[in-house]
Amino acid sequence: MFTSRYLAGKAAIVTGAGAGIGAATALALANMGASVMVNDINPDAAEAIANQIVAMGGNAMSFQGDVCNRFQAAALIETARDIYGQIHILVNAAGVYKPEPLTRIDEWDWRRHLDVNLTGTFFCTQLIGRVMADEGGGIIVNIASAAYNRTLAEGAGYIASKAGIVAFTRQAARELAQDNIRINVICPGNIMESDMPEIPMPNNALARMGLPEEVADVALFLCSDASRFMTGQALIVDGGGE
Repeated sequence: MFTSRYLAGKAAIVTGAGAGIGAATALALANMGASVMVNDINPDAAEAIANQIVAMGGNAMSFQGDVCNRFQAAALIETARDIYGQIHILVNAAGVYKPEPLTRIDEWDWRRHLDVNLTGTFFCTQLIGRVMADEGGGIIVNIASAAYNRTLAEGAGYIASKAGIVAFTRQAARELAQDNIRINVICPGNIMESDMPEIPMPNNALARMGLPEEVADVALFLCSDASRFMTGQALIVDGGGE
């Protein structure tokens, strides 16, 4: 059974919550007492996570939508407000990753990386930022990648979009601070069950893949009062990677 703890009475939206880090974060927030709107482009995946939360005693609803479509992003936020009233937390976890060599990336794949990973984060942040400003503040957590300041064998579109999320988060944090909105970004390394490919022996100090739940734990920290003096920060969660 879920136990209501420090997020009791809070409401959260988690995008890309049908699997991986997004799903683990939605479950973790609910475990701490938050009501959660579970968003994913895959309606079955979103409903499955919402049902899992409800079956374990939590409060959740699912919403199918593509966050890189501004109208669908707005509908997500308005639906959550209609159901829960004030929205206290947004976690932008929706993302795509398709590894291709730079010389072979087609325009559609390049734009899809930027649209989902970066523009989707922008739309949801801007829209919820207006709402949170009117309601006295809130917390936003973005999900980027530890590779934002490194390189991968392939994936120029992915790297560009994730680096953009980090820079966007820092700028948004400065502009939204006056409205009592804190925004930080988590940069995971190789995480099992995410869109990043698994590797047999990760090149990190802990010599293993990370778990989605380990990233979700960091998100919980950023959504708590324990991080109340933090905004605009990029937290790397990669097992001590290079």
